[in-house]
Amino acid sequence: MTTCPNRAAPPAVLSARPYRSRGTARDHHPAPPRRPRHPRTACTGGADREPLDGLSTRFAHRLVEVLTGARPSGQLLRHTTLDCYGQLSALVRAGTLRRARAGERPRLGPVHDRSASPGAVEACVRVDLGTRHHMVAFRLEPRGPSGQWQCTAVEAR
Repeated sequence: MTTCPNRAAPPAVLSARPYRSRGTARDHHPAPPRRPRHPRTACTGGADREPLDGLSTRFAHRLVEVLTGARPSGQLLRHTTLDCYGQLSALVRAGTLRRARAGERPRLGPVHDRSASPGAVEACVRVDLGTRHHMVAFRLEPRGPSGQWQCTAVEAR
């Protein structure tokens, strides 16, 4: 194949991404280690406080799903101590929060939580199942070397 001397060279292909230098190992600063979030960090502290959108609220939803049978109890195993998991299993076996009808979904009220001590949070939530009303209470504490928050006690009535 021969090239024609009058024909212009094809334009250079431009990259869609801008050029960034890769830098050196000295330029890279490792991120500081993550600390576990305290469940009360989202609190405003006022008397007209909004429901907590933190750890205790998320745990309350999962706990109620386990107690009503919508979620297997094994999914909370790593988020509970062994004693608490025994309490939870006993509540599930006893059917404390049984649904009256198959399509009935539990409705949770606001999660009320208080710091019993600097390293613990106690919370309770009202659960409406059709015409029945239940209360679920639990306690969260940081456990293990990583300080992961785990449930240490649970009670439902």
